[in-house]
Amino acid sequence: MTERNTAPKTQVSRRDALKLGLAAGVGLTIFGMNARIVLADEGQVLKVANPAFDQDWSPLRGGGRTFRWNSIWWASPMYFDSDGKIQPYVFTNWETSDNKVWTFKIDAKAVFSDGNKITSADIKGSWEVASMPNTKSQRADQVLSKVQGYKDISNGTGTELTGVATPDEGTVVVTLTEVDPIFFMRLANHIAPITKAAQSRGSDGEEIIDWYKPENKPVFSGPFKLTSIDIDAGKLAFEPNENFFGPKPKLARIEITSIEDNVTATSLIKSGEFNAHTELITSTIIQDLGPEFSAGPLIPTSQHFWFNTSRAPMDDPKVRQALIMAVDRDGLFKASYPDGPHQKAEQILNAVPGAETSGFEPYPYDPAAAKKLLAESSYGGPERLPKILFVGISAPAIQAAAQFIAEQWRQNLGITAVDMKPQQDSYAGPDQNSVQIFRDDVGTRVPDAVSYLAGCIASTSSNALNKLGGYKNDKVDAALAEAATKAVDDPQRIKLAQDAQKAFRDDWAFIPWYSQAMSRWATKEVKGMDKNLDWQVVAPWDISIG
Repeated sequence: MTERNTAPKTQVSRRDALKLGLAAGVGLTIFGMNARIVLADEGQVLKVANPAFDQDWSPLRGGGRTFRWNSIWWASPMYFDSDGKIQPYVFTNWETSDNKVWTFKIDAKAVFSDGNKITSADIKGSWEVASMPNTKSQRADQVLSKVQGYKDISNGTGTELTGVATPDEGTVVVTLTEVDPIFFMRLANHIAPITKAAQSRGSDGEEIIDWYKPENKPVFSGPFKLTSIDIDAGKLAFEPNENFFGPKPKLARIEITSIEDNVTATSLIKSGEFNAHTELITSTIIQDLGPEFSAGPLIPTSQHFWFNTSRAPMDDPKVRQALIMAVDRDGLFKASYPDGPHQKAEQILNAVPGAETSGFEPYPYDPAAAKKLLAESSYGGPERLPKILFVGISAPAIQAAAQFIAEQWRQNLGITAVDMKPQQDSYAGPDQNSVQIFRDDVGTRVPDAVSYLAGCIASTSSNALNKLGGYKNDKVDAALAEAATKAVDDPQRIKLAQDAQKAFRDDWAFIPWYSQAMSRWATKEVKGMDKNLDWQVVAPWDISIG
């Protein structure tokens, strides 16, 4: 066991630690002052704190903390900017005549770090290795699941995406298993980054272990190259890719260092020794590091409290309605994120076309009506209700929100039997079958209302099956199914999604909480750290300091 796992925990409070400065922070401050002198000679160095000693930095995993830095060293087919608009990258244009066969053209200037062209074969091979089950990509299916041949690869019976053709080295033709008007949007991310297939994929089709590490002399497609990695020490360094086909990177170096303790990381950022963090969540982050640190655009992700409609007492619609109307949601938001960066949610949709004009009527706060509904329910009042159990109550802001809801129910409805557990996806305690409320986020990685709702209220979604207790509304399913066949620019696509959300509203199955911002996690001196809806640093070549 390493020292970081056995070291005794400090008894100093986090606020005291920030005031006094931790010993480690002071030591690093002295080191950091020297580092800044070197920095002046070498150029700008971005110093990033990573909250864990991640052991696997392969860019093919498609998720996790390390994924959030994929875009600094790997190119993607296209990308979304911070305004949610799609931009060309390796692919310069795309077209389809039937939304089932798509043709993509590769930028003639696109090359790897060794100067060799990025070819259609490299793209096909990158997608194939990302799809192999042994690669353990967390979200390759989000990009490629509708491509012919994906199903066979992902279940281990194939090694080739038969739906991807490479008629020449600059053209990729993709045939889907079904019509998908937003397929081009699904490619605009770094989930399956473009690698040199001959280096990342072995003759058996599987990913080559540690192919991306400097000792194996990999070539890179993004603006920076990985020049050193020490997994045990938790340190990585990246330097500019001198052959990058995009704009010249402004930074001289990016250094990522593992710092597990949030208090220490905050202290080091506050002192100027570090400029950025992979993901820093504390209840006092704005007071500690200023509003610019966690600011960012709203993304199509939102957090809510979902009711399992198949379990007592949530199986009674009047109980659900009473529980929602008894909560002052202005107060709920203030109890959890009084200074932002997130925004109070009135509905599920946000940051997608059609969200602002959805016609979704916000749930009212009406304690008197809520009390009357509870009395009219099959339970007759609070005395006969079973204990209400929340799960997913894991972080300080979430705890504050859940406790506010429970207090509102106590004051307005007389409900006192409420319990909360931190586990989110599958509570494994003795009351497992009594969980009625799941706190969780939902969202989409493309700016599309249909994709957003299909992932959370369609009866086939994981959220509907597991957290809403097998929720099914035929009106919702029919509207979303029809909407999915409509072109992106067809107004009916958005209207049908809006209709689905309104139908869901009438089932009273969730307490809306907040719409999520994609935080910069960087000091105000760091420029160009804008991120998009998929955690992708939009233009890593533009990052600069000061």
